[in-house]
Amino acid sequence: MRENLNMYLVLLLAVILVLVCIFVIIYVRKNISQAKIADAELKAKQLVEDAEKSAESIKKESILEAKEEVHKLRNDFEKESRERRNEIQRLERRIIQREEILDKKSEAIENKEEALNKKQQEIIEKEASVDELYESQRQELEKLSNLSSEEARELLLEETRKEIKHDVAVMIKDMENKAKEESDKKAREIISCAIQRCAADHVAESTVYVVSLPNDEMKGRIIGREGRNIRALETLTGVDLIIDDTPEAVILSGFDPIRRQIARIALEKLIIDGRIHPARIEEMVEKAKKEVENDIKEEGEQATFETGVHGLHQEIIKLLGRLKYRTSYGQNVLKHSIEVAYLAGLMASELGMDPTLAKRAGLLHDIGKAVDHEVEGPHALIGSEMAKKYHESQVIVNAIAAHHGDVESESIEAILVQAADAISAARPGARRETIEAYIKRLEKLEEIANSYEGVDKSYAIQAGREVRIMVKPEIVDDLGCVEMARNIVKTIENELEYPGQIKVNIIREVRSIEYAK
Repeated sequence: MRENLNMYLVLLLAVILVLVCIFVIIYVRKNISQAKIADAELKAKQLVEDAEKSAESIKKESILEAKEEVHKLRNDFEKESRERRNEIQRLERRIIQREEILDKKSEAIENKEEALNKKQQEIIEKEASVDELYESQRQELEKLSNLSSEEARELLLEETRKEIKHDVAVMIKDMENKAKEESDKKAREIISCAIQRCAADHVAESTVYVVSLPNDEMKGRIIGREGRNIRALETLTGVDLIIDDTPEAVILSGFDPIRRQIARIALEKLIIDGRIHPARIEEMVEKAKKEVENDIKEEGEQATFETGVHGLHQEIIKLLGRLKYRTSYGQNVLKHSIEVAYLAGLMASELGMDPTLAKRAGLLHDIGKAVDHEVEGPHALIGSEMAKKYHESQVIVNAIAAHHGDVESESIEAILVQAADAISAARPGARRETIEAYIKRLEKLEEIANSYEGVDKSYAIQAGREVRIMVKPEIVDDLGCVEMARNIVKTIENELEYPGQIKVNIIREVRSIEYAK
């Protein structure tokens, strides 16, 4: 029991001790907190005092800075105001000066107007006196010259026309000389280069075929009994067979060169075969037609291959092949077309243009001659229609139509084709013409030259390539020679057809002859 009591006492003492410790801790913490609060309050009070002092100093500094800024702004404003006042005063002085100047000018203008009015009045009075004087002088002149004013005016106008005509002729001559010097030099370079680079052979072909016979007995077999063989051959080919006294030869004559070729091939085959009768003739004519058709196609393809012109329609290629059997003044038209293609292409290259287009136009320029025996109209227009039909470009169509001047040239290629055509045709030996046509052309040249007033004599020389004209010096002066030459050239171009070009050479010669006695 006693032990229990002691235990309780110990527990009680322990509890009391714990309570005392708790109380002591609370007390100590309270005192520490109060001390910290007091210290914090003291520090806060000190901070507030410091802040108040700092704010006061900042306030004073701000007030000082504001006063300085206001003072500075006031000074700047006063300075700017002074400058503006000075500028305004300067402008006012300038305005006043200008007003004074304008017043002076206005006064001067008024003085000048008064002077001009006086002079104008004087001029009016003088004009009236001049008119009176002019009228009196005119009447006096009319009396002295026996000419009215209208007649004098016409005389003056005529003299003026002569002077203007003279001046124009001088200007034209100078311009022509300059243009000729430059254009001739350039043209000679281009054409000579093209001709040197293109050397084509020319073969003069006859338009009438002569077929050789092994003996004169063959003529009778060709004629046949009662002429049935020759009639059959002429009917099937459309060609006339001329059998005359020429030994061992038969002449084929026809309007169509293709038919002549078919007849020649068929007749040669019949002569080789030896069996000549209507059935055999018909068979040989059919074989000759197929052979000629194949040859036409091959020749057309060969021409396109030689010139490098591709993409042509098959019908145009056939037309080109037909030109092999066509001649113009003895010149083979297919050879001529190939040469024109070469020349046009070379000249286009020299000018920096597309040679392919110029070659194409040059190769096709005479395709109208392949069918001109069958279609009416100039071969240039026929060829252009054929080219248009087979979808050639407008440049090609125009070049074909314009190469003889039937229509106006629309492109440089058309002009190049004209030049190439003239060069090819003008080569020595390229073409030939009948003596009758040649003589008529020469006579026509001299007739055109003699039709002009002031011409004394005229001579067609150089095989019709030049006409030399002697003029009367008392009628035609030096400048009149220039105008006459131009007019004669235009007349020749309009009235004559000729290969190449014709030179018009006018000679004016003055001779003074006296005799010593």
